[in-house]
Amino acid sequence: MKIFKIYRTMMLVAGVLTFAACAHEDQPKESQLDFSPLPKTELDKWITTNYLDPYNINAQYLWNQNKVDNNRFLFPPLVDKVKPALNIVKQIWIDSYSEIGGADFVKILAPREILLVGGVNSNSNGTRTLGIADSGQRITLFEVDYLNQKNRDNVTEFIHTIQHEYVHILNQNKPFDEQAWQKITPGDYTGTWHLEVLQNSRNLGFVTNYARNNITEDFAETASIILTSSIAEYDALLASITSDDGRDKLKRKEAIVVQYYKDAFGIDFYALRDAAQRNTTNVVNN
Repeated sequence: MKIFKIYRTMMLVAGVLTFAACAHEDQPKESQLDFSPLPKTELDKWITTNYLDPYNINAQYLWNQNKVDNNRFLFPPLVDKVKPALNIVKQIWIDSYSEIGGADFVKILAPREILLVGGVNSNSNGTRTLGIADSGQRITLFEVDYLNQKNRDNVTEFIHTIQHEYVHILNQNKPFDEQAWQKITPGDYTGTWHLEVLQNSRNLGFVTNYARNNITEDFAETASIILTSSIAEYDALLASITSDDGRDKLKRKEAIVVQYYKDAFGIDFYALRDAAQRNTTNVVNN
Protein backbone atom coordinates (compact mmCIF):
# COMPACT_ATOMS: atom_id res chain seq x y z
CA MET A 1 0.00 0.00 0.00
CA LYS A 2 2.82 2.40 0.85
CA ILE A 3 4.59 1.71 -2.47
CA PHE A 4 1.38 2.61 -4.40
CA LYS A 5 1.01 5.89 -2.55
CA ILE A 6 4.61 6.90 -3.22
CA TYR A 7 4.33 6.00 -6.89
CA ARG A 8 1.16 8.06 -7.25
CA THR A 9 2.83 11.05 -5.65
CA MET A 10 5.79 10.81 -7.99
CA MET A 11 3.50 10.73 -11.02
CA LEU A 12 1.66 13.84 -9.86
CA VAL A 13 4.94 15.68 -9.33
CA ALA A 14 6.15 14.63 -12.75
CA GLY A 15 2.87 15.78 -14.26
CA VAL A 16 3.16 19.18 -12.63
CA LEU A 17 6.72 19.56 -13.82
CA THR A 18 5.77 18.55 -17.35
CA PHE A 19 2.85 20.99 -17.43
CA ALA A 20 5.05 23.77 -16.09
CA ALA A 21 7.62 23.11 -18.77
CA CYS A 22 4.94 23.20 -21.50
CA ALA A 23 3.43 26.36 -20.10
CA HIS A 24 6.70 28.26 -20.17
CA GLU A 25 8.71 26.75 -22.98
CA ASP A 26 6.41 25.34 -25.68
CA GLN A 27 3.77 28.03 -26.08
CA PRO A 28 3.51 29.23 -29.71
CA LYS A 29 4.67 32.79 -30.18
CA GLU A 30 1.97 33.48 -32.82
CA SER A 31 -1.62 32.27 -33.30
CA GLN A 32 -1.90 29.03 -35.26
CA LEU A 33 -5.44 29.93 -36.40
CA ASP A 34 -5.91 31.23 -39.92
CA PHE A 35 -8.00 34.40 -39.81
CA SER A 36 -7.22 35.51 -43.34
CA PRO A 37 -10.39 36.25 -45.36
CA LEU A 38 -11.43 33.92 -48.15
CA PRO A 39 -10.68 35.27 -51.62
CA LYS A 40 -13.67 37.01 -53.22
CA THR A 41 -15.40 35.17 -56.02
CA GLU A 42 -17.04 36.88 -59.00
CA LEU A 43 -20.37 36.41 -57.22
CA ASP A 44 -19.02 38.12 -54.10
CA LYS A 45 -17.81 41.04 -56.20
CA TRP A 46 -21.22 41.30 -57.89
CA ILE A 47 -22.96 41.38 -54.49
CA THR A 48 -20.58 44.12 -53.32
CA THR A 49 -21.26 46.19 -56.43
CA ASN A 50 -25.04 45.72 -56.49
CA TYR A 51 -25.93 45.48 -52.79
CA LEU A 52 -23.21 46.39 -50.32
CA ASP A 53 -21.77 49.53 -51.92
CA PRO A 54 -24.98 51.26 -53.08
CA TYR A 55 -27.41 50.13 -50.35
CA ASN A 56 -25.26 48.96 -47.41
CA ILE A 57 -26.96 45.55 -47.58
CA ASN A 58 -24.84 42.46 -47.06
CA ALA A 59 -26.35 39.59 -49.02
CA GLN A 60 -25.24 36.28 -47.48
CA TYR A 61 -25.42 32.88 -49.12
CA LEU A 62 -22.62 30.98 -47.36
CA TRP A 63 -23.86 28.73 -44.56
CA ASN A 64 -23.85 30.06 -41.02
CA GLN A 65 -25.54 27.79 -38.49
CA ASN A 66 -25.84 30.66 -36.03
CA LYS A 67 -28.28 32.49 -38.31
CA VAL A 68 -30.79 29.70 -38.94
CA ASP A 69 -32.97 27.42 -36.85
CA ASN A 70 -30.91 24.26 -36.42
CA ASN A 71 -34.04 22.32 -35.49
CA ARG A 72 -35.24 22.66 -39.09
CA PHE A 73 -33.99 20.74 -42.13
CA LEU A 74 -32.42 23.68 -43.93
CA PHE A 75 -29.46 24.00 -46.27
CA PRO A 76 -27.57 26.72 -48.16
CA PRO A 77 -28.64 27.69 -51.68
CA LEU A 78 -26.97 26.36 -54.78
CA VAL A 79 -24.39 28.91 -55.82
CA ASP A 80 -25.82 29.25 -59.33
CA LYS A 81 -29.22 30.16 -57.83
CA VAL A 82 -27.90 33.07 -55.76
CA LYS A 83 -27.37 35.76 -58.39
CA PRO A 84 -30.72 35.15 -60.17
CA ALA A 85 -32.56 35.38 -56.83
CA LEU A 86 -30.77 38.58 -55.81
CA ASN A 87 -31.35 40.04 -59.27
CA ILE A 88 -35.09 39.48 -58.85
CA VAL A 89 -35.07 41.06 -55.41
CA LYS A 90 -33.12 44.07 -56.66
CA GLN A 91 -35.20 44.73 -59.76
CA ILE A 92 -38.65 44.28 -58.22
CA TRP A 93 -38.15 45.45 -54.64
CA ILE A 94 -35.14 47.81 -54.49
CA ASP A 95 -35.52 49.42 -57.93
CA SER A 96 -39.24 50.04 -57.43
CA TYR A 97 -38.78 51.74 -54.07
CA SER A 98 -35.80 53.69 -55.40
CA GLU A 99 -37.83 54.93 -58.38
CA ILE A 100 -40.83 56.10 -56.35
CA GLY A 101 -39.32 56.79 -52.93
CA GLY A 102 -36.00 58.24 -54.02
CA ALA A 103 -32.55 56.85 -54.81
CA ASP A 104 -31.53 56.63 -51.15
CA PHE A 105 -34.83 55.31 -49.76
CA VAL A 106 -33.75 51.68 -49.44
CA LYS A 107 -30.24 52.64 -48.35
CA ILE A 108 -31.67 54.57 -45.41
CA LEU A 109 -34.49 52.16 -44.54
CA ALA A 110 -33.27 48.66 -45.22
CA PRO A 111 -32.25 45.46 -43.50
CA ARG A 112 -28.49 45.38 -43.13
CA GLU A 113 -28.44 41.78 -44.29
CA ILE A 114 -30.35 39.48 -46.61
CA LEU A 115 -29.78 35.81 -45.85
CA LEU A 116 -30.57 33.25 -48.55
CA VAL A 117 -31.56 29.66 -47.72
CA GLY A 118 -31.93 27.01 -50.37
CA GLY A 119 -34.62 24.76 -48.90
CA VAL A 120 -38.18 24.86 -47.63
CA ASN A 121 -38.80 25.97 -44.04
CA SER A 122 -41.67 23.64 -43.15
CA ASN A 123 -43.78 24.04 -40.01
CA SER A 124 -45.44 21.31 -37.97
CA ASN A 125 -48.90 22.67 -38.81
CA GLY A 126 -48.40 22.05 -42.53
CA THR A 127 -47.53 25.64 -43.47
CA ARG A 128 -44.25 27.03 -44.86
CA THR A 129 -42.32 29.99 -43.56
CA LEU A 130 -41.28 31.90 -46.67
CA GLY A 131 -39.37 34.65 -44.90
CA ILE A 132 -38.34 36.11 -41.56
CA ALA A 133 -37.60 39.71 -40.58
CA ASP A 134 -35.21 39.75 -37.63
CA SER A 135 -35.57 43.01 -35.66
CA GLY A 136 -35.41 45.02 -38.85
CA GLN A 137 -31.76 44.08 -39.36
CA ARG A 138 -31.95 40.87 -41.35
CA ILE A 139 -34.42 39.36 -43.80
CA THR A 140 -34.13 35.63 -44.42
CA LEU A 141 -35.52 34.30 -47.70
CA PHE A 142 -36.20 30.58 -48.09
CA GLU A 143 -36.74 28.31 -51.13
CA VAL A 144 -34.10 30.03 -53.26
CA ASP A 145 -33.25 26.75 -55.00
CA TYR A 146 -36.82 26.45 -56.31
CA LEU A 147 -37.14 29.93 -57.78
CA ASN A 148 -38.08 29.94 -61.47
CA GLN A 149 -37.59 33.34 -63.06
CA LYS A 150 -39.79 32.48 -66.05
CA ASN A 151 -42.77 31.55 -63.89
CA ARG A 152 -44.59 34.73 -62.87
CA ASP A 153 -46.60 33.05 -60.10
CA ASN A 154 -43.40 31.64 -58.60
CA VAL A 155 -41.61 34.99 -58.84
CA THR A 156 -44.62 36.74 -57.30
CA GLU A 157 -44.72 34.35 -54.34
CA PHE A 158 -40.99 34.81 -53.76
CA ILE A 159 -41.03 38.61 -54.02
CA HIS A 160 -44.18 38.79 -51.89
CA THR A 161 -42.03 37.50 -49.03
CA ILE A 162 -39.60 40.42 -49.06
CA GLN A 163 -42.35 42.93 -49.79
CA HIS A 164 -44.19 41.65 -46.71
CA GLU A 165 -41.12 41.62 -44.47
CA TYR A 166 -40.07 45.07 -45.64
CA VAL A 167 -43.46 46.47 -44.62
CA HIS A 168 -42.65 45.28 -41.09
CA ILE A 169 -39.37 47.21 -41.23
CA LEU A 170 -41.20 50.35 -42.39
CA ASN A 171 -43.69 49.91 -39.54
CA GLN A 172 -40.87 49.60 -37.03
CA ASN A 173 -39.48 52.90 -38.30
CA LYS A 174 -42.85 54.68 -38.41
CA PRO A 175 -45.84 52.85 -36.89
CA PHE A 176 -49.20 52.77 -38.64
CA ASP A 177 -52.45 53.67 -36.87
CA GLU A 178 -53.11 50.37 -35.11
CA GLN A 179 -56.19 51.66 -33.29
CA ALA A 180 -57.93 52.65 -36.52
CA TRP A 181 -57.00 49.32 -38.07
CA GLN A 182 -58.16 47.30 -35.07
CA LYS A 183 -61.64 48.81 -35.32
CA ILE A 184 -62.26 47.40 -38.80
CA THR A 185 -62.14 43.66 -38.01
CA PRO A 186 -61.66 43.51 -34.24
CA GLY A 187 -62.99 40.04 -33.48
CA ASP A 188 -61.85 38.01 -36.47
CA TYR A 189 -58.16 37.45 -35.76
CA THR A 190 -57.16 33.90 -34.87
CA GLY A 191 -54.08 31.87 -34.07
CA THR A 192 -55.49 29.03 -36.18
CA TRP A 193 -55.52 31.13 -39.35
CA HIS A 194 -53.98 28.22 -41.28
CA LEU A 195 -57.18 26.20 -40.76
CA GLU A 196 -59.44 28.88 -42.23
CA VAL A 197 -61.04 28.87 -45.68
CA LEU A 198 -59.70 31.68 -47.87
CA GLN A 199 -63.10 32.70 -49.20
CA ASN A 200 -64.47 32.99 -45.68
CA SER A 201 -61.50 35.14 -44.63
CA ARG A 202 -61.99 37.46 -47.58
CA ASN A 203 -65.70 37.75 -46.86
CA LEU A 204 -64.68 38.98 -43.40
CA GLY A 205 -62.38 41.64 -44.87
CA PHE A 206 -58.97 39.92 -44.95
CA VAL A 207 -56.80 39.71 -48.03
CA THR A 208 -55.38 36.27 -47.05
CA ASN A 209 -55.82 33.73 -44.28
CA TYR A 210 -52.46 34.73 -42.80
CA ALA A 211 -53.71 38.30 -42.45
CA ARG A 212 -55.97 36.98 -39.68
CA ASN A 213 -52.97 36.16 -37.47
CA ASN A 214 -52.81 39.67 -35.94
CA ILE A 215 -53.12 43.33 -36.97
CA THR A 216 -49.44 43.80 -37.85
CA GLU A 217 -49.49 40.78 -40.16
CA ASP A 218 -52.82 42.00 -41.54
CA PHE A 219 -51.30 45.36 -42.47
CA ALA A 220 -48.20 43.76 -44.03
CA GLU A 221 -50.28 41.24 -45.97
CA THR A 222 -52.68 43.88 -47.27
CA ALA A 223 -49.84 46.10 -48.47
CA SER A 224 -47.72 43.31 -49.96
CA ILE A 225 -50.60 41.58 -51.75
CA ILE A 226 -51.54 44.84 -53.46
CA LEU A 227 -47.89 45.49 -54.37
CA THR A 228 -47.55 42.04 -55.95
CA SER A 229 -50.89 42.17 -57.82
CA SER A 230 -51.77 43.93 -61.03
CA ILE A 231 -54.75 46.27 -61.04
CA ALA A 232 -56.81 43.60 -62.81
CA GLU A 233 -55.74 40.90 -60.34
CA TYR A 234 -56.62 43.00 -57.31
CA ASP A 235 -59.95 44.07 -58.84
CA ALA A 236 -60.72 40.39 -59.42
CA LEU A 237 -59.88 39.66 -55.77
CA LEU A 238 -62.29 42.36 -54.61
CA ALA A 239 -64.95 41.12 -57.00
CA SER A 240 -64.63 37.59 -55.62
CA ILE A 241 -65.74 38.76 -52.16
CA THR A 242 -69.41 37.87 -51.85
CA SER A 243 -70.00 39.97 -48.76
CA ASP A 244 -70.49 43.71 -49.32
CA ASP A 245 -69.43 44.30 -45.71
CA GLY A 246 -66.25 42.28 -46.19
CA ARG A 247 -65.39 44.14 -49.41
CA ASP A 248 -65.94 47.47 -47.67
CA LYS A 249 -63.69 46.45 -44.77
CA LEU A 250 -60.86 45.45 -47.10
CA LYS A 251 -61.18 48.74 -48.98
CA ARG A 252 -60.97 50.62 -45.68
CA LYS A 253 -57.76 48.75 -44.87
CA GLU A 254 -56.40 49.55 -48.32
CA ALA A 255 -57.12 53.25 -47.73
CA ILE A 256 -55.15 53.18 -44.46
CA VAL A 257 -52.18 51.58 -46.25
CA VAL A 258 -52.26 54.20 -49.01
CA GLN A 259 -52.46 57.06 -46.51
CA TYR A 260 -49.70 55.56 -44.36
CA TYR A 261 -47.23 55.46 -47.26
CA LYS A 262 -48.08 59.05 -48.17
CA ASP A 263 -47.92 60.50 -44.66
CA ALA A 264 -44.98 58.48 -43.32
CA PHE A 265 -42.72 58.41 -46.39
CA GLY A 266 -44.20 60.69 -49.06
CA ILE A 267 -44.73 57.70 -51.36
CA ASP A 268 -47.58 57.27 -53.83
CA PHE A 269 -48.52 53.68 -53.00
CA TYR A 270 -50.26 53.03 -56.31
CA ALA A 271 -47.27 54.36 -58.25
CA LEU A 272 -45.10 51.98 -56.23
CA ARG A 273 -47.45 49.13 -57.13
CA ASP A 274 -47.27 50.03 -60.82
CA ALA A 275 -43.47 50.17 -60.75
CA ALA A 276 -43.27 46.78 -59.03
CA GLN A 277 -45.60 45.25 -61.60
CA ARG A 278 -43.66 46.73 -64.50
CA ASN A 279 -40.40 45.45 -63.07
CA THR A 280 -41.90 42.02 -62.46
CA THR A 281 -42.87 41.82 -66.13
CA ASN A 282 -39.33 42.80 -67.12
CA VAL A 283 -37.87 40.07 -64.87
CA VAL A 284 -40.12 37.32 -66.23
CA ASN A 285 -39.68 38.31 -69.89
CA ASN A 286 -35.87 38.62 -69.79
